[in-house]
Amino acid sequence: MGTSEALQIFSGVIPRALCSKPYLNNLDSTFSFKSQVKFAEKRVLRYMHLSKCSSRILQEIETGFSGKTKGNHRLLYRCKCQQAESASGMIPEGGNGAWFKDGAKIPKSITSIQNGSNASEFQDVQFANQEIKSSVSNDTNGEVRDSFQKISIESIEDEAWDLLRESIVYYCGSPVGTIAARDPTCSNSLNYDQVFIRDFIPSGIAFLLKGEYDIVRNFILHTLQLQSWEKTMDCHSPGQGLMPASFKVRIVPLDGDDSATEEVLDPDFGEAAIGRVAPVDSGLWWIILLRAYGKCSGDPSVQERVDVQTGIKMILRLCLADGFDMFPTLLVTDGSCMIDRRMGIHGHPLEIQALFYSALLCAREMLAPEDGSAGLLRALNNRLVALSFHIREYYWVDLRKLNEIYRYTTEEYSYDAVNKFNIYPDQIPSWLVEWIPNIGGYLLGNLQPAHMDFRFFSLGNLWSIVSGLATIEQSHAILDLIESKWEDLVADMPFKICYPALEGREWQIITGSDPKNTQWSYHNAGSWPTLLWQVCFSQSPDNSFTD
Repeated sequence: MGTSEALQIFSGVIPRALCSKPYLNNLDSTFSFKSQVKFAEKRVLRYMHLSKCSSRILQEIETGFSGKTKGNHRLLYRCKCQQAESASGMIPEGGNGAWFKDGAKIPKSITSIQNGSNASEFQDVQFANQEIKSSVSNDTNGEVRDSFQKISIESIEDEAWDLLRESIVYYCGSPVGTIAARDPTCSNSLNYDQVFIRDFIPSGIAFLLKGEYDIVRNFILHTLQLQSWEKTMDCHSPGQGLMPASFKVRIVPLDGDDSATEEVLDPDFGEAAIGRVAPVDSGLWWIILLRAYGKCSGDPSVQERVDVQTGIKMILRLCLADGFDMFPTLLVTDGSCMIDRRMGIHGHPLEIQALFYSALLCAREMLAPEDGSAGLLRALNNRLVALSFHIREYYWVDLRKLNEIYRYTTEEYSYDAVNKFNIYPDQIPSWLVEWIPNIGGYLLGNLQPAHMDFRFFSLGNLWSIVSGLATIEQSHAILDLIESKWEDLVADMPFKICYPALEGREWQIITGSDPKNTQWSYHNAGSWPTLLWQVCFSQSPDNSFTD
């Protein structure tokens, strides 16, 4: 059996019909309508003023070069252009123009939007479009009119690419990633002007689909070189193999010559992050992106490099190290993944386990067969079996499982105990009984002794489908639940990062009264459109990484 259709993006094949479920077709009318109208009108006005321009000048993004250098105990990763492998053809001579290859654009007419709640708004847009068309109807050669016809049917993909290209960060003249957020109106960007490992993943996949492999390759190799740094906080160093949460390009004076400067990469392993939490997911995402690069580009030379193989092994040894935990799942602190603030996910959160499983599968495929890897591969295979069984058996919840939990006998001391984690039925929240549908189910957000987190966490469930951690039946059931609870999880602005939101006293205790994570915002059931690409990927769960 071949690679999953849901994972065609990792195999170098562009999915043609990702959304097989009819309810996903409503995405255009529910949340992209206003954006398409806005961008179409904006593009018309821009064309009328700049119709003679044949190309845009790609300005290099400013990355906060004025920042102060760290203390002497921490050496910055300096530019050594003569040692770095150049990425040819990425920046044109003179620094102008985009280094991207021409890619196919997917037209999508605004007039194809389905009739519904936006009908009146759509009529207004049609009237506005007619006015714009009439204003250019006097053009005798018809160029402006023809151009408007072309512009009006282009999708917002072009606008998205413009914004993405403007967010590119360069190091020694080569693109190495994209910043986390770009808001010209914000004077205090905190660390959002840095390149985050996890945040670059959707950008990297977009570049891979576009055939732009160099930026992903540069990102992989430069972050790998940062992995070997000495990382300390209050005289304590974490285990080897930890990947940085983010990095920033800075310009600092050259040693011994104040009149000259050089570019350096300044990483953050959590010692400067808000909350001082080390990123557990960075190394897992790095392995996943490395395999995606090899599949899409058809270039296995990067993953076969000695330093890359060493980096993979260091991450695996860090994750597979023996500890006090009795479970095959990774034990992490709160805020160590996409939800990087206190949200009560400490322990064994589903998101980390799904990424862990996916990274193990990718690493098993990429590790070179040699004597030094034999023991690591055995530990990897054993962990895969135990992890998949643990998640599928104990994290799954549906109506049948809920009824089973209600009948649990507590305080069992036996090797054959049914209630292995001593879960008290009283902890089942009242909202769940009314919320869970008759058909469908999902994977719990967290599982620990005497504790089940019944919140629905989107990334963990979606990536469990994409990676094959969930069974085929469970994958279909998760999608059935999403369809059934579409108004709760998607509504007008997709996609809720979790459901439901923490409120009142519960919010105060779990988040520490975090004003940024108030109910229905940010990590507390806020909307994250970036999750949509995983929704589309998960529409073909019949195959997986394991096939």
